[in-house]
Amino acid sequence: MILPIKITLLVVFAVCTGFLARAQSVEDLQKKKAEAEKEIEYTTRLLNETQQNEKSSLSKLRLISSKINSRNTLISNISHEIEIFDQCITNNTLALELLKNDVQQLKEEYAEMIRMAYKNLNAYDELLFLLASENVNQAYRRFLYFRRYKTFRESQATTINAVQKELDVSRQKMEQQKIEKLRLIAKTESEKVLLNNEQQEQNSTLEQLKLQRNNLQRKLRQQQKIEQELEREIQRIIEEEARKNQSEGGAAFALTPEQKLIGNNFEQNKKRLPWPVERGVIVEHFGVHRHPVLSNVQVQNNGVNIATETGAKVRAVFNGEVSRVFAISGGNTAVIIRHGAYLSVYSNLREVVVKKGDKVSTKQVIGTVFTDFKDNNKSILKFQIWKESTKLNPEDWIGR
Repeated sequence: MILPIKITLLVVFAVCTGFLARAQSVEDLQKKKAEAEKEIEYTTRLLNETQQNEKSSLSKLRLISSKINSRNTLISNISHEIEIFDQCITNNTLALELLKNDVQQLKEEYAEMIRMAYKNLNAYDELLFLLASENVNQAYRRFLYFRRYKTFRESQATTINAVQKELDVSRQKMEQQKIEKLRLIAKTESEKVLLNNEQQEQNSTLEQLKLQRNNLQRKLRQQQKIEQELEREIQRIIEEEARKNQSEGGAAFALTPEQKLIGNNFEQNKKRLPWPVERGVIVEHFGVHRHPVLSNVQVQNNGVNIATETGAKVRAVFNGEVSRVFAISGGNTAVIIRHGAYLSVYSNLREVVVKKGDKVSTKQVIGTVFTDFKDNNKSILKFQIWKESTKLNPEDWIGR
């Protein structure tokens, strides 16, 4: 009897261990769910600002698209969570069945033991049995037999209680898992309804924007001009600093010991840099991608565009020195900060509060994001990271 109980307990232990591993996965999924929900909530808030102007805009379309992506992420995480609970319920069902069988078997054996003890109580009275011993050694062995038999009966009772307790705990756990699974299924269905509404709004906005093709093409050309001017200014800074180093007899990209230290620290904080605004949503990613409205048109972004709220403060992402503050025709003000071999670039700013040569620290406010009240209250920070003349994807550097 002891062997099957051990096997069952091993199975239950394996189930519990697996559950703990999956519990960690559930915890990770719940964290991601919370992040997606926060992003949806914040994007909705930004969209509510744009709803004051009924005119459809590219920024509104990008916000809706970002919200849909977050909603899909949320639904996907909920689905994974449901799968984990399904596995837990299946495993707990197996454990319950094994435990129930063991409890039943233990009870039957214990009942038979009690019946046999009661039936033979008069025939084998303990005292008489001991007195009938041929010698002291035999009497002692018989005494040990009775004591072990009594201990075994007590241990059987203890085992029954322990297995019954484990059975009750597993049953309660499985009921909780079933309730949580039903809650998640209901949550999935409600999220799908919201997703469908957002997709309809996206399609409606897209159709309206297609009627503004000429205006969008004009804005795209203007934006490309701003990007080119910004890139030329960055290259100019790099070339000026290279010429200065060479004129002083050094290498083109030579750094002082302090600059090297800052650059190394900057690199070591990859994926952990703070966002350049306290809260925001990335509505346009790094690199070449298709224009969201204009067919067969490719758009290149040297950084990321972050939608944020009106009056949002812009912050330095790391310690450094302001290399340049300059105005861009049609693109407001830009600030470039050097962090050793790296540059962080912040454009579409107003009310800049730093100047060339200023030393800045991580999260220090350097200005305010410009809000275009003529274009659905659009507040977009354009943020870039360069390593000398190489453009880098900011999403690989800022934390989530």
